[in-house]
Amino acid sequence: MRRYLLGVLLALSLVSSAAAVNPEEQLADPKLEARAIAISGTLRCVVCQNQTIDDSDAALAADLRVLLRERLSAGDTDKQAADFLVARYGEYVLLNPPFKFATVALWLGPFAVLLISIGGFVVSMRRRSGGSQGTDLSAEELRQLNDILTKDIES
Repeated sequence: MRRYLLGVLLALSLVSSAAAVNPEEQLADPKLEARAIAISGTLRCVVCQNQTIDDSDAALAADLRVLLRERLSAGDTDKQAADFLVARYGEYVLLNPPFKFATVALWLGPFAVLLISIGGFVVSMRRRSGGSQGTDLSAEELRQLNDILTKDIES
C-alpha cells in the first residue's frame, strides 16, 4: 500500500512539474525526460518571467523545452545543455542567477532595503521618544510663559 501511494505521489509530482509540456515534446527515454524536467525547473520563461519553462504555455517556453530536449538527446551533459541556453538567452533565463558583480543588486538589494527600513524606523522612534529632551524651561521662562497665557485669558 505504501509503495502504491508513493508511486501515485511521484506520478502526480511529475505531472504537475511538467504541466505545460506537450506529450509530443517529451522524450521516449524516461531517464532523459527526468533530466530534462530537472534542468527545466531551473530555467525561467523569459516571456512569463516567474514560471519555469515547463510551467509556461508561451511559445518561446515551448521552443526552449524542445531545444533543451534536443541537446540532451544529442548527448550533452546537464551542465552543457543549461550552459547552451544561458549562452543563447543570457543569465536572465536562470531562475537562480549566479552571485557575481553584475547580479549583486539582485541578491543584496532586498537586504539593503530591509536594513535601510529598519534604520529609518529606529531613527524615527528615537526622535519621537527623545522629543522632550532639551526643552526644559528655566524658572524665568516658565514665569514669562505663565504671564503670556494669563494675559491671553484675561483679554
